[in-house]
Amino acid sequence: MIKSNQQTENQEIDLIALFRKLYINRKNIYKAVGIGIAAGIIIGFSLPRTYQVDVNLSPESGVSATGGLSGIASMFGLGSASAGFGEDALTFNMFPEIVKTNPFALEMLQIPIQTQKGDSIILYDYLDTEKKSWWGYAMGAPGMLIGGIKSLFKEEQKDSIKAIDPFRLTPEQSGRIGMLKKVLEVETDKKSNMTKVTVSLQDPLAAAIVADSAVHKLQEYITDYRTRKAKQDYDFQLSLCEQYKKEYFEAQQEYAKFADANRNVILQTVTSEKERLQKNLTLAEQIYSQSMGQLQVLRGKVQEAKPVFAVVEPATVPLVPASPKKMLIIIAFAFLAFVFESAWILFGKDIYHDFKNELKKKD
Repeated sequence: MIKSNQQTENQEIDLIALFRKLYINRKNIYKAVGIGIAAGIIIGFSLPRTYQVDVNLSPESGVSATGGLSGIASMFGLGSASAGFGEDALTFNMFPEIVKTNPFALEMLQIPIQTQKGDSIILYDYLDTEKKSWWGYAMGAPGMLIGGIKSLFKEEQKDSIKAIDPFRLTPEQSGRIGMLKKVLEVETDKKSNMTKVTVSLQDPLAAAIVADSAVHKLQEYITDYRTRKAKQDYDFQLSLCEQYKKEYFEAQQEYAKFADANRNVILQTVTSEKERLQKNLTLAEQIYSQSMGQLQVLRGKVQEAKPVFAVVEPATVPLVPASPKKMLIIIAFAFLAFVFESAWILFGKDIYHDFKNELKKKD
């Protein structure tokens, strides 16, 4: 008990000594915090304003519709074809991966947008107008200098979005795609299937337009992906229906012509030929009728395969910038300055002097 009390007293004495040491050097701490605040102000006001737009999507499942159509499909022997149409979650979880692909980025770069100033421009050219911080320009100065020197020895050809070859991208085109992937992010919650599309740009109107366009592009991608097989089946069945329709009309005309030509003729050969033509007509009619029924089922499957989106939070033009958070940056720099200066006063000086004395002893 006596030892524990002594340890507690020693710890209290040590803490008091540490606080006293900080109090004695409070002027240095004030200077460091002031420098930190100044650095935070410089950093905070050097960062360009960025506006963020969030769009939340929720998929609506079509399982109930699947059950009804699969029952009709089974009547025509198409029960197995209806399998797999209700797996909406797997498709919506593909959103983040789709956004990262170059084909999607190239389509997004071609969309026309408007800025708050009233300028009309495509996204490909707008991304080049985004401002950087002063240290960003400083770090990019060597590259700009090298590029300027190279341009003196060859004709400058500005890349155009219309001339992009996805198989062979230029460094500028690849850079624009990289810029788009940084400002456009998509996250999907696998538990709730909620998808969040986030766009961060320096122009609020442009950010809202890009977010809305990204949602529509994603809907088109998923719809095309989901309905591709159903459309192929529908188109194939439609071609069969056209063929069966033609065969049915030909059989109908052939029967009608034969019946009119032999109306008052009573011969066994005429009767047999008439019966044969009538059977062909009946068979062609049945085949055509069944094919039309299958076509209606496949038409329903195309509609059934289309995913339905519920836009929980639509795109709106933001009124205030999302970053930089100047006050938070200033407080963070001031706190870091306080921590580093306090650590230097309490421990750094002693460690530095001990290390210096050790070097002198060795000399």
